[in-house]
Amino acid sequence: MIDYKFRPNPFFTGDITSVLLARLHYPESTWGEQISLYAHLIDGKIQFEAVDFYGNDYILYPSSSWEPLQMEDMIYLIEGMQLNQDTHEGAMDLVLDGIPEVESHFYPQLKKYFEEKRKSFGLD
Repeated sequence: MIDYKFRPNPFFTGDITSVLLARLHYPESTWGEQISLYAHLIDGKIQFEAVDFYGNDYILYPSSSWEPLQMEDMIYLIEGMQLNQDTHEGAMDLVLDGIPEVESHFYPQLKKYFEEKRKSFGLD
């Protein structure tokens, strides 16, 4: 059973101020897009960022937090991620088809959650 209230230990230790939270792979998308989700510690607050190969800008909610997100909030962040159309100049068009395959050191149950969701939609 997935613990939706799970909150990982602090992301940052020592001098580390940026960490990779999760890698997303969209095998059903045209180009098999991959997106990396990062957390950055800035002035005591965690800022979230999505990065892809094409340099697209993403809208994330929440975009920041004072503490690591609970599992359910991390799922919401991934499922609600949108391409920022206002800043979409010159970047390659991106179509995120399907449900991502997800890997995360901080949220190991994300993989299971998205595997089960993919199966329920007949994607695996």
